Amino acid sequence: MTIYTGRGDEGRTDLRGAERVSKTNPRIEAYGTVDEVNSLLGVALPTGYDDVDRALHDAQHHLHVAQADLANPDPDEDPRITDAHVETVEGWIDDADDELEPLTNFVLPGGSESGASLHHARSVARRAERRAVALAEDEAINETVVVYLNRLSDALFTLARLLNARNGVPEDEPTY
Repeated sequence: MTIYTGRGDEGRTDLRGAERVSKTNPRIEAYGTVDEVNSLLGVALPTGYDDVDRALHDAQHHLHVAQADLANPDPDEDPRITDAHVETVEGWIDDADDELEPLTNFVLPGGSESGASLHHARSVARRAERRAVALAEDEAINETVVVYLNRLSDALFTLARLLNARNGVPEDEPTY
């Protein structure tokens, strides 16, 4: 089987239910941006820390589920992002926060190579969340995907801070 089919050459693609839509369809934009987050996590791996690598690897699997969830016009059909996915991500945040100094100011994205990679992934996760919210304004989706993407972006921010701290790279604050 070859990877190319030619079916997308006219600017259209299939949703999970086999419906053909424009590649600019908001549903395609939403799950395509989730795919971009997933790819950025792949770029960030390995970070050099087993606990962070496990979390990011698990997040990649979650994001694959989120893509399938968003690709399906039937929001009640599996696979689906669930509250359990959100709770897992909240656990990552709590664990990282236990190791970090409390956040007292905004921080500039950057730092160590792995920290900067996660800041980049975080900003794209926020865009994915906005795309999912925009889709939800016009079509039915599993709303837990929006919650998941919101929480994942928080986790990626927190894990970026954690990696920078572990790597001895101070956080830089913006000046006004």
